[in-house]
Amino acid sequence: MHTKQKIVVVGAGIVGAAMTYQLSKHNQNVTLIESHSTAACEVTEKSFAWINPSGRVFSKSRPLYDAVFAEYHALEKELPGLNINWHGALTWGIAANSEDSQIQRLNQQQMFELEPNLVEYPEEANFADKEGALDPVLATNLLIKKAQENGATVLFDTNVIQIQKEDSVVVGVHTSNRFIEADVIVLAAGTAVPGLCLPLGIDVPVAPSPSILIRMNAKEKIIHSLISNEKFEARQPSSETLLAAEDYIDESGENGPEAVGKRAFETLRYSLRGGENLTLESISVGLRPMPEDGYPIVGFHDRVQGLYLAVMHPAITLAPLVSRLAAKEIIGNMQMDELSSWRLSRFSV
Repeated sequence: MHTKQKIVVVGAGIVGAAMTYQLSKHNQNVTLIESHSTAACEVTEKSFAWINPSGRVFSKSRPLYDAVFAEYHALEKELPGLNINWHGALTWGIAANSEDSQIQRLNQQQMFELEPNLVEYPEEANFADKEGALDPVLATNLLIKKAQENGATVLFDTNVIQIQKEDSVVVGVHTSNRFIEADVIVLAAGTAVPGLCLPLGIDVPVAPSPSILIRMNAKEKIIHSLISNEKFEARQPSSETLLAAEDYIDESGENGPEAVGKRAFETLRYSLRGGENLTLESISVGLRPMPEDGYPIVGFHDRVQGLYLAVMHPAITLAPLVSRLAAKEIIGNMQMDELSSWRLSRFSV
């Protein structure tokens, strides 16, 4: 049995929800604080939500990324209703992770069998059959609901004004409603984390990295896997909804989110058989918290006792696994080797 600590988690996106859930499983006094009236309001809601552990990582972190799928399969058992679509990802014309032995090479006939509604097919494509996607808002709310069942407290419509410390030890947070005592404060508030740390004299090199999510209404299922190439990145969570993701270019004009979103919509209309039946529902911009070197920042601060940072991209992919390991660090007062490459202290070397 672990010592019962008062733990405050700031931010009810996927990372904060996963942290609260994991901490609530271990007899801790956990309070989740969110400035909005509901969870998953900011970047989580606007996420393309691709569970994709491939790509450039610290070699020491590779085993952690390799464990992502097993972690999600375990979470599915714990949270009935999570409803992950393990439909795989079909990619071509973009850089693939050459080290990934689980990627299959498909020819045109195999692509046609998988995705019969493409207007054009490349000669070859990569297919990662273990990858998937989920509904990020549903997942976040399920994690929070389960945490509440475990005894966690959730405070919505509550702004964290200031972190209070005595000497070099955190003692709690001043909020828009009241002061809340804490032995540990977990900052999982994405792009808001640098602002919360600044009054403590802590520089957290995280900047907003905007991305665009385009939501369309469909009349039938025309995409079966997740498709990513130089022209578009799209998936279809249901026969009524199709989602596309695009890189953010500029604030307005021909490269503004509205224009980029409309071009993506038109591209899909012409790239898919049945695409002419798609209608545009919404175009939204999510501000992903991007650490300066692209890697997550996770762990206790080395000079402020009780302050734990949990800022990461890609958050959907990493949140369940990282939060379980982080909970071990917070509750067991131990250092998890898997997270050692991601400490904030690497920026001051």
